[in-house]
Amino acid sequence: MDYKQVILVRMDLKLPKGKLAVQAAHASVDAVLRSNKDNVAKWRNQGMKKVVLKVADLKELLKFQNMAHDFTTALISDAGKTTVEPGTITCLAIGPDKEDAIDAITQHLKIL
Repeated sequence: MDYKQVILVRMDLKLPKGKLAVQAAHASVDAVLRSNKDNVAKWRNQGMKKVVLKVADLKELLKFQNMAHDFTTALISDAGKTTVEPGTITCLAIGPDKEDAIDAITQHLKIL
């Protein structure tokens, strides 16, 4: 069974590339630290597959957070020191977990 993690990023914020990368990294690390250790071990042994996907806005991001209630998630809000206002929610990580289970809710989203 294959494992992966997905990171959903809001496109309406038009984050600069560096800021987007950092926000996605925050989400990935936070989700891994919260995840089931067996899932993390299996995911690591398979190369730690991560996929970054686009969502339109906060409403869509929160919809996916709700849909992912069976998974470990990490919702990231920015400190607001550079690009966006403090508390702006930027992205959501889901997993790592079983790839087919995550795909069941995210498969129609476009890759960033």
